[in-house]
Formats: sequence, C-alpha cells, structure tokens
Amino acid sequence: MKMPEVRRIAKGWGVKTYRLNKGEIIRKIQCAEGNFPCFGSAVAGVCDQKGCLWREECLAVSVKH
Repeated sequence: MKMPEVRRIAKGWGVKTYRLNKGEIIRKIQCAEGNFPCFGSAVAGVCDQKGCLWREECLAVSVKH
C-alpha cells in the first residue's frame, strides 16, 4: 500500500502522521483499531492475525529483517 493511502486511513482513525515512517504510522493505526502494534515484526513468516489489513505487506517487510 502506498503512503497516500496509509495516510488517508490514518486520518480516518485520527492518527497523526507527521514525521513518522510508514511502519510507525501503520503501528499507530493498529493501536487505534484496538489491535496489537505488530506491523513488521512477524518471525519466520508466522502471523496469527488473519484479518489484518496490513498482513501481506507486514509479512513481506518482516522477511527483509
């Protein structure tokens, strides 16, 4: 997902995005949604959050780390 879309979603949740990178914004959105702020932290491609909007991108980012 591109940054403009992430920022639009953040705005909808009342999340401030100034000076935050994409991962930080997504984690703040996850908190606003009442979820764990776990974006980019999956270990060995394992994630039990099946309904997460960020799941596919999160797993892709997690593999890089």
